[in-house]
Amino acid sequence: MVPPDPGRARRTASADETLAAIDLGTNNCRLLVARPNGAGFRVIDAYSRIVRLGEGLSRTGVLSEAAMDRTIAALQICARKMQQRRVTRARSVATEACRRASNCVSFLGRVREETGLDIEIISSEVEAELAFRGCAPLLTPDRHRAIVFDIGGGSTEIGWLAVDSSGRLDLIDCVSLPVGVVNLAERHDRDAVGSDIYDTLTGEIAAMLTAFCARNEIASAVKGGAVQMLGTSGTVTTLTGIHLRLPRYDRSQVDGRYLEFEAIDAINRELAALDWHGRAATPCVGPERADLVVAGCIILSAICRLWPVGRLRVADRGLREGILFELAGSLQ
Repeated sequence: MVPPDPGRARRTASADETLAAIDLGTNNCRLLVARPNGAGFRVIDAYSRIVRLGEGLSRTGVLSEAAMDRTIAALQICARKMQQRRVTRARSVATEACRRASNCVSFLGRVREETGLDIEIISSEVEAELAFRGCAPLLTPDRHRAIVFDIGGGSTEIGWLAVDSSGRLDLIDCVSLPVGVVNLAERHDRDAVGSDIYDTLTGEIAAMLTAFCARNEIASAVKGGAVQMLGTSGTVTTLTGIHLRLPRYDRSQVDGRYLEFEAIDAINRELAALDWHGRAATPCVGPERADLVVAGCIILSAICRLWPVGRLRVADRGLREGILFELAGSLQ
């Protein structure tokens, strides 16, 4: 009698699994559904909707009724998709808006009642680790240090990573800034942002990063040419779509692309000079992002100014992919 093969049993069990990851952020609600594929996964369904959960949060300290209603409507769609796909393992997380809102516990209770989803509030450190893990395949071993950042709706996570010759990553340090596209956008109106305001806000954000930069000696590593940069967020993907002159956003054209800092600065300044209507008419921006995109440009300008690496690799991937890697790895 041939003894059972434990490895085969694990592979068979993995083949029967369907994984899901929900990222509930300050601005977006996103879902990915996937099936295990070796050490990774294969995406079979996806959903994303701008819900603006953190709208007005910086002013009131609470999630508004309208924002909660929009978010629950999106989460109900996520729950239906997960049921239709017969998801067997899932992790659903909430980030900065829920970390900050005083009424978030009651909101998540309502989510559980109305959608059946259990959403956990994760720390900024866990958020960064998952996002960076999701982006990791785009880092290259030719430069042994990496700056990786995620510009979110309510916060910006920045990591300083070591990359060895095999491409293995080690997170040396990270910082979470309490500034994202939603709360920064609320500091200026919908009209064009003058260069004086743009530069002032850029300087403020760069100043928030000086201690992180100094304790890790990042500036000297950048000067020595040892650093690569990778960005994940709607800001960098939108700018890439504009740079490529795409008539509409196309992930397959954007994910993994490189953007030169010179091109980034030119697009940032062009968008800041437009009013809301001009930005809304810009392909890859549209009405939903028209009042947020300049805030993202300001945060990105601060990062590029402080660390002049010269070019940025763009990731249309992040926290959800990090969760899926985690779930897939637990099956091995």
